[in-house]
Amino acid sequence: MPGRPRSTQAGSPLTLELAAEARGARLDRTLATLPPGESRASLQRLMRSGRVTIEGRPARPSYTVRGGERIQIDLPSPSPSSIEPEPLPIAILYEDADLLVIDKAAGMSVHPGAGRRGGTLVNALLHHCTDLSGIGGIERPGIVHRLDKDTSGVLVVAKNDVAHRALAGQFKARTVEKTYEALVWGRPRRPSGVVEGPIGRHPSARVRMAVRPDGRAARTFYRVDASYGPISLLEVHPETGRTHQIRVHLSFIGHPVVGDRLYGGRRTPSGADHRLAPAVEAYGGLALHARRLAFTHPRSGERREFEAPRPEEMRCLLDRLKRAAEGAPERDPESR
Repeated sequence: MPGRPRSTQAGSPLTLELAAEARGARLDRTLATLPPGESRASLQRLMRSGRVTIEGRPARPSYTVRGGERIQIDLPSPSPSSIEPEPLPIAILYEDADLLVIDKAAGMSVHPGAGRRGGTLVNALLHHCTDLSGIGGIERPGIVHRLDKDTSGVLVVAKNDVAHRALAGQFKARTVEKTYEALVWGRPRRPSGVVEGPIGRHPSARVRMAVRPDGRAARTFYRVDASYGPISLLEVHPETGRTHQIRVHLSFIGHPVVGDRLYGGRRTPSGADHRLAPAVEAYGGLALHARRLAFTHPRSGERREFEAPRPEEMRCLLDRLKRAAEGAPERDPESR
């Protein structure tokens, strides 16, 4: 461990002692790996404003760690959110005084963004409860990690700053277990494998990410669960958490997620696979589901595991793919 927290109470200065293993590293990089959950950019801003000190002296981001230094971080109190609470339906898998575990619906954005102030999970959460962590900022109260708008499944939300820091630390340490299901085009040559490729912003299409040499390290494991003609069902485990990681990596190896307009997954079967066309065309979403999330509870220390069932649309698509692949006649959807 590069450092150990001495205090993590919300509203109190956080004191850390840097471990010898961090010797030689930049201070901002070292602090960004620790449980407070602050990003490197956020820490740099705090340093510029004098809120980070080393043995009582103002700290610089480029300071070279020796090991053993005592660092104090004065985390500012969060500003009140300007986001309006909305009585939107959310599926709660678990809730206690520290956190919420949500089964996020496909099509719902996690938090407001440019040109979008309502209809998000954050709007719904603010209506459901008022005690959300402020570490994520006024636009993202309680948000520890994200799922893409069109991805469904398990997402954990922090109710207080202590829980937020503990959970963020687990995501950074890669001890959170994430399991996804994805329907992809084609069948990978190997029944299981790993995709490694650094991910960064696409050089020309700024809404997309891409595998590129100057990107951030990313690693994704997959296993083929079943195949239905030109479409396969994969179990996917992202070790890192880069933006659009699963979608980018699967497209990179030639197997984009079904329904993924951004990364080449919007296709229609042809020729011998014409029986699958109605099933694929009837499915308007992204066939990617965050099925399982496992982490250590920030208060009890107990390892907890949560699962979200496949959304109805994805279950129906799988049923139609199976029947088409087996040559069985289509059933009337109204009879289900």
